[in-house]
Amino acid sequence: MVVQDTRRRPLRDLRISLIDRCNFRCPYCMPAELFTEDYQFIDRSLRLTPDEIARVARVMVELGVEKIRLTGGEPLLRKDLEEIIRGVSAIEPLKDLALTTNGVLLAERAQALRDAGLRRITVSLDSVDPEIFARMSGGRGELDKALAGIRAAQEAGLSPVKVNAVVQKGVNDHGVLDLLDHFRGTGVVVRMIEYMDVGTRNGWLKDEVVSSAELLEQIARRWPVEALDARYRGEVARRFRYADGAGEFGLISSVSQPFCGDCNRARLSSDGGLYTCLFATHGAPLRPMLRGGASDDELREAISVIWRRRADRYSEIRSAQPETPDGAGDGKVEMYRIGG
Repeated sequence: MVVQDTRRRPLRDLRISLIDRCNFRCPYCMPAELFTEDYQFIDRSLRLTPDEIARVARVMVELGVEKIRLTGGEPLLRKDLEEIIRGVSAIEPLKDLALTTNGVLLAERAQALRDAGLRRITVSLDSVDPEIFARMSGGRGELDKALAGIRAAQEAGLSPVKVNAVVQKGVNDHGVLDLLDHFRGTGVVVRMIEYMDVGTRNGWLKDEVVSSAELLEQIARRWPVEALDARYRGEVARRFRYADGAGEFGLISSVSQPFCGDCNRARLSSDGGLYTCLFATHGAPLRPMLRGGASDDELREAISVIWRRRADRYSEIRSAQPETPDGAGDGKVEMYRIGG
């Protein structure tokens, strides 16, 4: 059974945020001046348990989900992460299970994650310049530890390892070529993401976006590149390879070239909210059903109704406006709650 929304988009991809806490304070996600030591995150008792996460994932696979990505916050802050992975990886016929992390806690757990059933990993890494890395992690991250985590992931067979870099004008755009050069020939796939107006607290301005077209022009001046075909419908990154055989990279153009038309992702927050868009203003609460005795059939029907009513196309609307659409940014869920 595959459910479709009002625009005939199937439910194929599920992102599960395991925790809303993070050991970084990236300015575009959790700026340190707002997310202080006293900030009240979700109480641990409200987070979904490993069994509850696996149950929702199983029902959504029955509804058509083929790929699941575990996110945060920082998912490696959960001590029961391996248990979660074991539960989700056992679901049939799930095709892919991946995880996104900032990487600084990864080196000591990469092999355990692989042994638990994780297949792939993505590390958020915005720069290989130590000063810029520190700035973009809110002064919380150590570049050497993140790079060690990437190496450990490769050694554990969590491949291909991908690196996601948010590119912000005047902050790290001048270091894009250095980032790509660092990973050329290593098998790591770098993907550059246009700076987005996710959440309500990063002070997003369209003038700070570096378009993928600008990035591609800059890269092609340094290395000859060739476009690659998409591997599947709805793939968010446009893929390119270096003509000299040194690997590939990707560009995610969610601001300049929105891909709402093929978006097939749902997002589950750590406290059980089901969101149908990265820019949603609210989610449907599943935790009361999970803890209130609802059957799998009832859960399946509730999720089906949510998806069938889905009409989200925020990025398309935003692209037609000079700035964020009037009122559309009010109350948007923060990225750390539902993953990137």
